Amino acid sequence: MYKHILVAVDGSDTSRAALTEAINLAQDRKSSLRLVHAVDLPLPYSDVSAPTVLTYREALEAEGRKVLEDCSAVVRAAGVQFDTQLAACEKPGQKVYDVIEAEAKRWPADLVVVGTEGRRGIRRLFLGSVAEGLARISSKPLLLIRGG
Repeated sequence: MYKHILVAVDGSDTSRAALTEAINLAQDRKSSLRLVHAVDLPLPYSDVSAPTVLTYREALEAEGRKVLEDCSAVVRAAGVQFDTQLAACEKPGQKVYDVIEAEAKRWPADLVVVGTEGRRGIRRLFLGSVAEGLARISSKPLLLIRGG
């Protein structure tokens, strides 16, 4: 049923838990994975051509590639077919969950797996959540993996 599983990865413990669950699903169902790291670029407040903004963007993208490399090693060791995608919030107001949803549609994924911190109350209100945003907009089945 789930032949194409998209996994949002960011290097966090909850992201690693989501990756582990996605690997288990992929092994069980002979599925392929797409690892997606979405870079959140806070560009609306700066001139895009400014050297410091470009340096910051390059640093964020380098960090994202490192996350994808680390996760790729785990998937490769598990013997699961996969590919990776580094994506970025390019439009003003665009959120990480928008980028993940767009990639899930473009690929196309049968399932999206994402980790969640499980914040409640005031912490959730102020910090927001990629998982919560995806739950509101996802056109694909969504598997939320709770972090510790």
